Amino acid sequence: MHATRKLWTWLGLICALSFAVLGWVGAEIYLAAPPIPKQIISADGSQLFGEGEVDRGQQAWLSAGGQQLGTVWGHGSYVAPDWSADWLHREAVALRELWAQRDFTAHFEDLSKSNQAYLNAKLKEEMRRNTYDKTRGVIVVSADRAAAIRTVAKHYTGLFGDEASLDALRTQYAMNPNSITNPDDLKALPAFVFWSAWAAATDRPGQQDLSYTSNWPHEPLIDNRPSTGAGIWSIASVILMIGAIAAMVMFHSAAKEEEDPAPPKADPLLNLKATPSMLATKKYFFVVIGLILAQVGMGVITAHYAVEGRSFFGFPLADILPFVVSRTIHTQFAVLWIATAWLATGLYIAPAISGHEPRFQKLGVNLLFYALLFIVVGSTATGWLGSLQHKGTDFSFWLGNQGLEFTSMGRIWQILLFVGLLIWVTLLGRALWPALKKPSDSRGLIVMVFLSAMCIGGFYATSLTWGQHSHYSMIEYWRWWLVHLWVEGFFEVFATAVIALLFTRLGLIRAATANSAIVLETIVFLFGGILGTLHHLYFTGTPTFVIAIGAMFSALEVVPLSMIGIEAWRNYQRSKAAPWVQTYKWSILCFIAVGFWNTVGAGLLGFSINTPIALYYMQGLNMTAAHGHAALFGVYGMLGIGLLLFCLRGLASRLAWSDALLRPMFWCLNIGLAMMVFISLVPAGIYQAWASISTGMWFARSPEIIHSKLMETLVWLRVPGDVVFALGTLFLALFAWRLLVAKRETIASSDKQTNRA
Repeated sequence: MHATRKLWTWLGLICALSFAVLGWVGAEIYLAAPPIPKQIISADGSQLFGEGEVDRGQQAWLSAGGQQLGTVWGHGSYVAPDWSADWLHREAVALRELWAQRDFTAHFEDLSKSNQAYLNAKLKEEMRRNTYDKTRGVIVVSADRAAAIRTVAKHYTGLFGDEASLDALRTQYAMNPNSITNPDDLKALPAFVFWSAWAAATDRPGQQDLSYTSNWPHEPLIDNRPSTGAGIWSIASVILMIGAIAAMVMFHSAAKEEEDPAPPKADPLLNLKATPSMLATKKYFFVVIGLILAQVGMGVITAHYAVEGRSFFGFPLADILPFVVSRTIHTQFAVLWIATAWLATGLYIAPAISGHEPRFQKLGVNLLFYALLFIVVGSTATGWLGSLQHKGTDFSFWLGNQGLEFTSMGRIWQILLFVGLLIWVTLLGRALWPALKKPSDSRGLIVMVFLSAMCIGGFYATSLTWGQHSHYSMIEYWRWWLVHLWVEGFFEVFATAVIALLFTRLGLIRAATANSAIVLETIVFLFGGILGTLHHLYFTGTPTFVIAIGAMFSALEVVPLSMIGIEAWRNYQRSKAAPWVQTYKWSILCFIAVGFWNTVGAGLLGFSINTPIALYYMQGLNMTAAHGHAALFGVYGMLGIGLLLFCLRGLASRLAWSDALLRPMFWCLNIGLAMMVFISLVPAGIYQAWASISTGMWFARSPEIIHSKLMETLVWLRVPGDVVFALGTLFLALFAWRLLVAKRETIASSDKQTNRA
């Protein structure tokens, strides 16, 4: 007990210090973020963009799809370009061509090497020079550069409008015509995109050859190359990771691991009687399966748009289901179904652990269910209608699609979801309260479950921190608090504690051992995980020290994953501890799969892109998608399905249970995911990385690469994996249908017996 108290003290200290540093970094980002000018003017006095147009252009882009339609500074979707890299390259080429034709009366490609070198040097000097006037709040550009900016701005207004000559390009980008219909929004859009490219090219005040985005994206035309710090901290992070893994292996080897206890002769949960509130959670799990099916369906459509652009096997599906909508639903539902599975698990196990059913608990569980269902359906419908009918920036922010990846629902829906999560924490707490008060071997685990639940409820408040007019750098800072800390942080702690608690209830591990192990595991995970959030922010207009902190602590995130295989092996042994444990075989195998994908998806694929030098070239490419799919579904998805199966085991008729359906479900999901990642996404990411390193980020995201024969072949190679994976979801749906039908048959049989009597 004394050792456990020490661990809790260390956990509290690490969390307090880490969040203090993270908060300080946020303040520094606010102070050092690229300035937003009141005006962008030419040296001859003419105005290119007026006051407020950068902000309005940002809102216009977000309402048109935002991070679901290409990326800015590397964050978003992968079919359309990174608009910052695209603008930067187009402007550089336009300006250089203008000089070539004016000064040498020839195209740049036709000039001698010496003249080309002269213009390249002139271009770098022009575009890297910081001409922001802080006293007036204006960016002043030369008359020549102003002409190039106007040329690129015309391209963008035509692209996001309905310029007929750009129809083919829009199709390659999976864009619909008139993505922005409001003329003032369309006029302002180029201001935001220019500003994002300007920040990526212009030297910071007092710095040379170092832009606000630490020289991202790679653009050889202006010597945008990785900073010295990106290389140094990448090397340092690898050394730290190797050393930390060695230290963990030594610690694990030296520590005396207590053997698991002898398992009970019979299933301890066999005679567990589900309370009314526990029974009420059953519908949550069926909705989870429905959301999985919808998410997979939208994923198939979204992936296909990468080939046909706006059609689905010739049918103009984008007219009613644009790419931005299908991708929004695909990414949003992934988070929602995983979260719902975990929330329902908490509501199910709380009364089982405490043996206490609070008054009106069933009513609360039911009301929360319908509230969450309303939020899911309502946010999806308004997001869809807002995108389809172009209802404007205010509607998009408050009710529709905010255009931010994984956090796209409108602000009103976010507020309602935050309230719903607070209600969930309240329901969980009142059911767990007797167990929290009563001294027991497993009280530490119960406390960890409740504390992590409080963090899940409380930290969703970070989705409310940015406003409609917030600086884009600050939006990204807070968005990653939510995506990384909420989804990848506290949900993982919650799920890990719940699994340990379930194993102790089954008598497969000792409660005292699990108490210390979970606290220690949480310390190791959060020590790297909290400040590891910063690896998402290397190139989003942040100070250069973000690269140093993010690199070192994201390397530490990998360290606990190196030992995951041992835990997976122990779980496999536990699955064979006694004949009755086979009842929970597929739940336990899902937990073992989590260990595999933690090592491969989060560890191997994650660290392959997380060092600053790697992410510099690969941010926003398909290697990110490979890591995302393997980690999000492989880790959190399989965890959610494992918890779902564990709970349904106690809620469903054992006669209706079908291992024959769960077996192909498990293997199809895992094999299909592996095929999808390693046959399609990883090769595509490597090919794009080659293009990014050799030529530039703009080229890696250009139609020449995205729609090359090789890339489109790799997209088609997703089909076998997608089919196998989809079969897994269908087996899960059939399994759920069997449970539903069995329930109806049981009720009908009971009614017949009553009538006979």
